[in-house]
Amino acid sequence: MENISKNIVGLKELRENTDNYIEKVKRGKSFIVVRKSKPVFKISPFYEDTEIWETIIDFTKIKKGGVSIKELLKRI
Repeated sequence: MENISKNIVGLKELRENTDNYIEKVKRGKSFIVVRKSKPVFKISPFYEDTEIWETIIDFTKIKKGGVSIKELLKRI
């Protein structure tokens, strides 16, 4: 198992060595970026076959053909 501390990088370190971290991410590594010892965000590789958008709810499962935006906004 990989040492998790090797996957944690400070925001300042990331800014100062951006190109180095970009190359590591291209090779498949992920990093948790911290600021003042608190996690801020995660950097991970982007894979072409990965969906950019995560499905939260599929309205076609609620009503065949989906739900119109007007109908949805009326209920909010």
